[in-house]
Amino acid sequence: MTTTFPKTAEFSGGLYQPVRFEGDVFDLVVEGQLPSEISGTFYQVAPDPQFPPMLGEDIFFNGDGCIHAFTFSNGHVDFKRRYVMTERLKAQREKRRSLHGIYRNSYTNDPSVKNVSNSTANTNVIVHHGKLLALKEDSPPYALNPVTMETIGLYDFGGQLTSATFTAHPKIDPESGDLLCFGYEAKGDATPDIVYYEIDKDGNKKRETWIQGPYAAMIHDFAVTENYVIFPLMPLTADIERIRNGGRHFQWQPGLDQLFGVLPRNGDASDVRWFTAPNGFQGHTLNAFDDGRGRIYVDMPVTSGNIFYFFPQSDGRVPPPETLKSRMTRWTFDMNKTGNSLEASLLTDFMCEFPRSDDRYMGRPYRHGFVIGFDPARPYNFEKLGPPPCQIASKSDPFSRPILTPI
Repeated sequence: MTTTFPKTAEFSGGLYQPVRFEGDVFDLVVEGQLPSEISGTFYQVAPDPQFPPMLGEDIFFNGDGCIHAFTFSNGHVDFKRRYVMTERLKAQREKRRSLHGIYRNSYTNDPSVKNVSNSTANTNVIVHHGKLLALKEDSPPYALNPVTMETIGLYDFGGQLTSATFTAHPKIDPESGDLLCFGYEAKGDATPDIVYYEIDKDGNKKRETWIQGPYAAMIHDFAVTENYVIFPLMPLTADIERIRNGGRHFQWQPGLDQLFGVLPRNGDASDVRWFTAPNGFQGHTLNAFDDGRGRIYVDMPVTSGNIFYFFPQSDGRVPPPETLKSRMTRWTFDMNKTGNSLEASLLTDFMCEFPRSDDRYMGRPYRHGFVIGFDPARPYNFEKLGPPPCQIASKSDPFSRPILTPI
């Protein structure tokens, strides 16, 4: 490599420093003892840029996807680390340099990759119908062999996908094994089109429903219950002219409400209802369920402002991270009432993100969830980590509600 990575927070030290490594470790060292009953493979994917950014700077989200696999058997663990061999990465390796510009803007790429998929396959990874699917929400998945981790290629479920995009956060129905999934900007960059799919356990498409949002906006995660699908539109909007002029794909809109589209799973575009809440940043969904009588509950972290500093508002402003307040919120939608209002209740009084519940209860009533939390009473390494990512919510702030115990 003839160039070096820039000495910025995105590429040096701490969590984001590029590793650029593939390999295997047979029989990892185990501290303590692993129960022999644990059997299977844990997969994790993350961005790991292979080459320094073409334009001299970049964001973490634009790194090449690299998968880690920990395989457990009889108290032992083996490890593999492999890049997803995307069309983008293969082109870069051929030229031994980055050929891509800013995040999700193909107009800033090297002309040699004009017709190459921009996907990094770096956001999430799941196993379904015998394939390991590496996911990035701006393209179809990449399929890999789940044992060898060899990349098969871009995967449209045998020609069944009709959208340009596919979510990084699908759900699997615990009863049927169906893959519940969607795409936003589904007809291309900055289009307001959204598509919802249900794909059975053998990879066959069962349902395809198209709707339109009021505008093109990021929908990073979504929620599904037994009877409904909920699409949270963030106040991060996409504009095709800005993109064509070399600008950022997303821009924060401080004047926009949070927006939620609620679609009956057996409905069509005419059945969608849109609900609003004050401006804020919706995170990943913990879980959701409905009571069978028209009341829907969606649990997800919500932050009081823009936490994506790399997608500022039009004047370049981003809020200092220590001024933001975050908490796990329960949104309640009553489909029996008219209007577009909803109820909000707090489930935590501490900052949290990356929530997860037991997959066996996905879309059903549940009692337990797991989150990455921030405890301000614990020691914090400011030098290494910078300012705390958020401020703890006070009981007097306008977003506060009574703290509830999850059902």
